[in-house]
Amino acid sequence: MKKDYTIYNLQKRLLCIICIVTFAFILIGVKLFLVIVVQSKSLQTKAISQWTRDLTLSGVRGSILDTNGNVLASSYTSYNLYVRPASIIDAQNSADTIGSILNIDSQKILDKIQNKKVSEVLIQKQISPEVALNLLGANLNGVYLTETSTRQYPYNNLLTSVLGFTTIDNDGQAGLEDYYNRFLVGTDGYSLTDGTITGVELSNATTQYIAGIKGCDITLTIDVGLQQILEGVLEKSLTEQKATSALGIIMNAQNGEVLSMATKPSFNLNEIPREDVQTLLKLSKNTAITDVYEPGSTFKIFTTASALSLGITNLEERFYDPGYRVVDGQKIKCWKTKGHGSETLVEGFSNSCNSVFMDLGLRMGVEKFYSNLKTFGIGQKTGIDFNGESSGILMDQNIVKNVDLARISFGQAVAVTPIQMITSICGVINGTLYQPRFIKSITTQDGIKTFNSIPVRQTTTQQVRKDLNYLLEQVLSTQGECQFVTGYHIGGKTGTAQKYEDGKVAQGKYISSFVGTYPASNPQYVLLLCVNEPSNGMYYGGQVAKPYGKEIFSKLFNYLQIPPDNPDMIDTTNLVQVPNVVGMSILDACAILKSIKLDYYFNEEVEVVFSQAIPEGEFVEIGTIIILG
Repeated sequence: MKKDYTIYNLQKRLLCIICIVTFAFILIGVKLFLVIVVQSKSLQTKAISQWTRDLTLSGVRGSILDTNGNVLASSYTSYNLYVRPASIIDAQNSADTIGSILNIDSQKILDKIQNKKVSEVLIQKQISPEVALNLLGANLNGVYLTETSTRQYPYNNLLTSVLGFTTIDNDGQAGLEDYYNRFLVGTDGYSLTDGTITGVELSNATTQYIAGIKGCDITLTIDVGLQQILEGVLEKSLTEQKATSALGIIMNAQNGEVLSMATKPSFNLNEIPREDVQTLLKLSKNTAITDVYEPGSTFKIFTTASALSLGITNLEERFYDPGYRVVDGQKIKCWKTKGHGSETLVEGFSNSCNSVFMDLGLRMGVEKFYSNLKTFGIGQKTGIDFNGESSGILMDQNIVKNVDLARISFGQAVAVTPIQMITSICGVINGTLYQPRFIKSITTQDGIKTFNSIPVRQTTTQQVRKDLNYLLEQVLSTQGECQFVTGYHIGGKTGTAQKYEDGKVAQGKYISSFVGTYPASNPQYVLLLCVNEPSNGMYYGGQVAKPYGKEIFSKLFNYLQIPPDNPDMIDTTNLVQVPNVVGMSILDACAILKSIKLDYYFNEEVEVVFSQAIPEGEFVEIGTIIILG
């Protein structure tokens, strides 16, 4: 067969070869472009991951401070221990040495070390600096320490249910640690060491460190001094009243700031009972925000505020109480079964006469009464910066009968959360309902972000507030004199409510409560105190909760150095002058205070006094607690 070698055919073949070669170069060029330009970063990352061994350097978690800058939660440096099995020379010796230093089972460590399928394995987290030094001193091959942090709470069991706690990985797990976790958590860094793909470190390896970034610090509205006062009194109430639990809140009525909040019993935040899950969940739960209770007579504040707002009563109106009212054929008794007889609204409020409030509730009717209750915030979440808030229980307006309305008017057949109760009280006695809050400011790398008060709505007129605050002061005073805490004008109301279990009244189980306001005419500080299931023979709020309210206010005035409204009423024979104990050892300071009949409180870690809550020279009552720092 004759081949065609004409110039034309040769040109065609040459052209074909040139096209193929050109196409191949184009493909190579495209591939090089993709590798060098498009995929360069991802390929470099993959290469680095193969050439280096990386260990995490945890970003330090931000601190939590009280309103005066006292540290409530902080982090100290600790270390995580890792082992790279491929770099271990003597596995048994390494396991035994690590086990003895960490006081853990060496066999478990050996099992991890002998697993050659992993490049590195975690042995233990959050090792103290002292133990870390011992590990470094052992000079073991393939053993590495990475810097991390451990959460620390300087005040131990103070603010347990409010602050909450973190996981072992420093993520918020409960309380404000959880709610503000996105701000508190730091950004992790890394240490990178050159090595083989099997995890063996190169002989001339270099280590690069990429530092972590510290989380934001947050400052709360909480005052640690007031918190110590509140928690000390709550602990005392548990013991003396043999109660199952107790809680308290102090709020700034003029802006919604939570100054202190506590639930007891509690636990030490530095010794979290993680092994006992039921106990942990029970004691870490902030029942002041999550749980509801029947308020009893303290709810009469809202009935009175509503009736005054609607103009259906006044301070001079007279009522007659035979000891009961009959509503829808049911006889509803006043707590004083013999009755209070003829009384004005002022007297009825001071007597906490159920009949008076049933009359007011029935006069208003369901629609108007409910409208005012919702204006006051009853049956609604407050919006506080905390997870798990409940909205309370307010019967559906469409199914409320007169007998239900009568009971609601004096605090039965309705349930509130403690935070809802105190927030609404602050709203009606000051005219503006504020959203309660714990946060004061957040310190970021860009500066400080301050949070302002958030008004929700107007609630009462000036005249209604004046009348209501007058009524509250009369409950604790006789003829307008300062007798609750001598020299100070304080308003207040007590409450007693039966508890329910399985839809029925739990016999012998009560919640005793007290609400206090100061100054009475224009309140700034409002206290809510609840003692759950007292079993020491008394259960009325006036007998159980009220005395502790008095103690809290007395100590609050001393701590905040608030002078008496009526100084002439103060009996100076019961006063002592506070000495200066700053710079002394804690033992000497306590001995001096005890010698002049003053009490004291200090953190267990304090050895030398560097501050005292009440300054030298102040005159205080015998038995006053001096907080030492």
